[in-house]
Amino acid sequence: MNMLASRGQLRASFLRWALFLVPLCVLLGFLSGMFGSPNTAWFQGLEKPGIYPEPRWFGIVWTILYVMIGLSVALVASAWGARGRTAALSVFAVHFVLNLSWSYVFFGAQQISGALYLLVAIVLSLLVVMALFWRVRKLAAVLLIPYLAWVCFATALNYQFLQLNPDADGGNADGAVERVRI
Repeated sequence: MNMLASRGQLRASFLRWALFLVPLCVLLGFLSGMFGSPNTAWFQGLEKPGIYPEPRWFGIVWTILYVMIGLSVALVASAWGARGRTAALSVFAVHFVLNLSWSYVFFGAQQISGALYLLVAIVLSLLVVMALFWRVRKLAAVLLIPYLAWVCFATALNYQFLQLNPDADGGNADGAVERVRI
């Protein structure tokens, strides 16, 4: 049975999704930051690229981006019956897991090159997400443009970190191996 929803019902559906997804995206972004931090001695010892912004900007920018991401996903999630909705949300979920794992790979595992490869996967999967979101709700894809710009900047920044600190890739600048016996 197909039913068309009124504008009020659609708006209410979007608001419910937004009230759930925006805080969820912000919370997951915050929690992913707990698995790796720029406050480590390893990161503090790295040579910083010229384009590296003041650290306080990262929290501000990511909070704004996670709000926009949550709104974008809410637009798609509230599009009940739209062709491609399920595929768009599924691909977004995979993409978001990639996004959330970057902090651990870069800061936690101290794998600069691994984080760079991950960022390339994040950018490529985000382009797919945007194309799928565009088919469901054009505004949802448009809301992701600043996020795309930021992850492209992050990719360039990560690349420059690797260029300036090739010996720091992998966590041990001196190449020493730490062994732990259990």
